[in-house]
Amino acid sequence: MSEPARNSSLHDTTSRSAAQSGPLRDWLAAMRATTPEARQPEPEAPQPVVEESKPSGWAPRLVVPAEVQQAQTQVQAQAQDDEVAELIAENMMLKAKLRLAADRQDEFQILLAQEVRELRAHVSEEIGKLEDLRGERDLWKARCEALMQPLFNGAR
Repeated sequence: MSEPARNSSLHDTTSRSAAQSGPLRDWLAAMRATTPEARQPEPEAPQPVVEESKPSGWAPRLVVPAEVQQAQTQVQAQAQDDEVAELIAENMMLKAKLRLAADRQDEFQILLAQEVRELRAHVSEEIGKLEDLRGERDLWKARCEALMQPLFNGAR
C-alpha cells in the first residue's frame, strides 16, 4: 500500500551535490537500501476454459468444480495474508525506527540541558566577576574623589 509513495521520487536528488549530507539524506539512503524489490504479482490459477458457443436450445449449465473454486479462494487468501504480513512487518520496522529516534531525541535533550546548565553557571560566574569589578571601580572612584576634594576646596 505504501510502496508507490516510497518508490516515487518527487525531487531530482541527482542534481544536488554529494557533498551535502545530513540525517535526512542518510535516512533516505537507508530506506532505499532496505526497501524490498517490487513484488511480482503471483500468477493466478488458470481459469477453466469454458466454450461459449451459442447453443441452439437448452444446454446444461457448466459448474466449476468445488476443488478448483476452493483452490482459487485459498490462493487469494494466501495473497492477502502475505500482504497483511508484509504490512505488519513494515509497521513493526517503522515503530522500531520511531522508538530509536525518540531515544536519540531524549539523549540529545539531556545533553542540551546539561550544556545549558553549564552555560548558565559560566554566565553567572562572569556576572559575579563583573559585579566585583564594578564594586572595585566604585571604591577607587570614591577614593579619587576623596583625595581630590581637598585640592578643590583649598583652592578657593
